[in-house]
Amino acid sequence: MPEPILVSIAAAAATKAVQGLYELIKNKFAGDPEATAVLETATPEAPETVEVLAERLDRAGREDPGFAGSLREAWSQHGDGANNQISGTVHGNVVQARDVHGDISF
Repeated sequence: MPEPILVSIAAAAATKAVQGLYELIKNKFAGDPEATAVLETATPEAPETVEVLAERLDRAGREDPGFAGSLREAWSQHGDGANNQISGTVHGNVVQARDVHGDISF
C-alpha cells in the first residue's frame, strides 16, 4: 500500500490541476505504455484508479530515488502539500480547509 502522500499526489495528477506535477509523472512514464495508461485513465470519480496510480508512483519511486525526490519536491511546491478531498455520500455541511484560526459556523 502506497504512502498517503502518494495517494494525494496521484489524486492531484489525476485532475491535472498541478501541471508541473502531471508533466513530471508523464515524462517518467513515457517509456512505459502501461504506466502511461494508468496515468491517463486515473480520475477522482473512480478512486480505485487513483489508488492504482499511487501504487505505480510508489514502484517508480522505489526504482528511481531521484524521481521520488523530484516528485516530493514538486508536491511540496504546490500549496505546501495540502490536499482536501471528499468522497462518497456526504450528508450535512462540509468545510475543507488547511489552517483555521477562529470559529466556523453554519
